[in-house]
Amino acid sequence: MVARGLTKRFGDFVAVDGIDFEIGRGESYGLLGPNGAGKTSTMRMIACMSPVSDGTLRVLGMDPAHDGSKIRGRIGIVPQEDTLDLELTVLDNLMVYGRYFDLPRRVIRERAEQLLDFTQLSERAHDKVDPLSGGMKRRLTIARSLISDPEILILDEPTTGLDPQARHLLWDRLYRLKQQGVTQIITTHYMDEAEQLCDRLAVMDGGRFAAEGAPSELITRYSTREVLELRFRDPDTDTGAIATRLEGLADRFEALPDRLLLYTDDGETTLTEVHRLGLSPDSTLIRRSTLEDVFLRLTGRSLVD
Repeated sequence: MVARGLTKRFGDFVAVDGIDFEIGRGESYGLLGPNGAGKTSTMRMIACMSPVSDGTLRVLGMDPAHDGSKIRGRIGIVPQEDTLDLELTVLDNLMVYGRYFDLPRRVIRERAEQLLDFTQLSERAHDKVDPLSGGMKRRLTIARSLISDPEILILDEPTTGLDPQARHLLWDRLYRLKQQGVTQIITTHYMDEAEQLCDRLAVMDGGRFAAEGAPSELITRYSTREVLELRFRDPDTDTGAIATRLEGLADRFEALPDRLLLYTDDGETTLTEVHRLGLSPDSTLIRRSTLEDVFLRLTGRSLVD
């Protein structure tokens, strides 16, 4: 998959502003950014659900403008919100969806049984969807997206609202799909999810790519090894003034409303210096840098703003 100068306009508003990328077969590629960054518009163009305004896009070697139906037949989509038929059984949801691809009933049945086994839903095959847990519904949505045996899987916030156990089970299923050569394009607000699932990712802001690379590369390039968080209970605390007082103790500061972030390669030594200067925060935390720190560095705001 290749894009050059990919642009999407809605009237005078530019949602995607001339981005370039290449995604290889079997690669897991993430789009990271806040709401309104252009992630969904980019994915909709890739999925041939929205026409390209400018630039070039080739998906599976084809042009979406001329081969949209062929491309859609080889793409699976996992939307942010489950759109399952709650009154049908788990198995029937797959059987009905498979008919949209003009597959023989025998083939749909075989694939459905394989996918229910793959997503660990075989025991619920004849249960209605409505009473299923959120994690089960999400796994069924993924199974449904795979009924056409797609080469590309597009996932929009795949684990939003799920408990940790359900999230890890979905991660395992997605990892297995990648091993089978299925290309995955993922949006997520979960930093640990992006680091776990994505071989490479692009940080989007204002319709453009602010940075692109492997998660570990981006953290090394744009952040420090550790982050010292100083938290304050008093809502009137001026974290900016405190940062000025501590100038020179860290490579970089981020003053947030409830805490001050100090970017350093040695959090313990920096914390000792903070105490030596007579500062007593209500609580402290030393942690490794994450992709959210990268986004904060590149855009000046939190990922979930």
